[in-house]
Amino acid sequence: MLFGKSKNLVGLDIGSSSIKAVELLVGGRPGRETYKLKSLGVEPLPPQTIVERDIIDNLQVSEAIKKLFAERKIKTRSVCTGIAGNSVIVKKFSLAQMTPEELAESIHWEAEQYIPFPIADVNLDYQAVESSKAAEQGKMEVLLAAAKKDKISGYTSVITQAGRNTVVVDVDAFAVQNAYEINYEMPINRVVALLNIGASLMNINILYQGVSIFSRDISIGGNNYTDAIQKGLNLSFERAEAAKKGEAVDGAAPQQVANIMNEVSDDLKNEIQKTFEFFKATSGQERIDQIMLSGGTAKVSGLADLLSDKFNTPVEIMNPFRNVSFNPKAYDPDYIADIAPFCTVSLGLALRKVGDR
Repeated sequence: MLFGKSKNLVGLDIGSSSIKAVELLVGGRPGRETYKLKSLGVEPLPPQTIVERDIIDNLQVSEAIKKLFAERKIKTRSVCTGIAGNSVIVKKFSLAQMTPEELAESIHWEAEQYIPFPIADVNLDYQAVESSKAAEQGKMEVLLAAAKKDKISGYTSVITQAGRNTVVVDVDAFAVQNAYEINYEMPINRVVALLNIGASLMNINILYQGVSIFSRDISIGGNNYTDAIQKGLNLSFERAEAAKKGEAVDGAAPQQVANIMNEVSDDLKNEIQKTFEFFKATSGQERIDQIMLSGGTAKVSGLADLLSDKFNTPVEIMNPFRNVSFNPKAYDPDYIADIAPFCTVSLGLALRKVGDR
């Protein structure tokens, strides 16, 4: 399963620098749902435990999951986790109109044209996407997601070792989209770019009329800032990480740190620009109307303003808890506000439901 939303699962985001878990209580009726935070936790991971979203130390990750669930007293055993990176392929393409049964029979053959891996080595999921333009041409549009089986196995095995059960695997970029949809009104006839920037990876998902029309993962993120500070100022990883967060560190003058971070922000901006240019050239869309930032790196000083100036586009840091209530006695509102960008993927994963598409 790679598409849809949910209410009875723990969203478990296994990232390069930390593990995030979110559990929601969903009420109301279809189309008028209400959301309340039941459980929330973040457990940091030592450097090099996960490198470019590949799990290097299985035991370290499984123990971190156990600790997170135990400390937050999360009793739900069924989880939805997310995957991303170069082992995940998302493609949108057009086909001649066909019945759901015909599509199910032909999807593997069609997928071979778009997936750079042997079909036997991947898990596939797909969804027909409504498109009036395609329908007028006698065609249908299909959104295809494929992930290498060994990547999925790497994540599900550490969850199993932690005593939990993976019932849904999603794509990080789609989890961010789920979080966006419950918190913000989808603008009509406007193109929205969702940029989720984590420690080692940036997910870009571009929406139009509420539908994903372009998705790409890029290997750049918060660790690039830390690495640049570490090398530029000859610091340990831990001290460079502290300096990145604005903490006072011997041997790291604030202006020196700011200059290095600005250089990395420029690199990140250039990667986004190349992606936007490719999107415009291949989609027929001429503009990006809004950029929504999430992930821990979204809070880097000056990054939102830099992107807004470069692309002449409003940039906002997404709040995945905007329409999610919580008990202020259990969760300090300042803590929720501070941690919100980190939890976008895990909250989007918590919205999944088994069997929903």
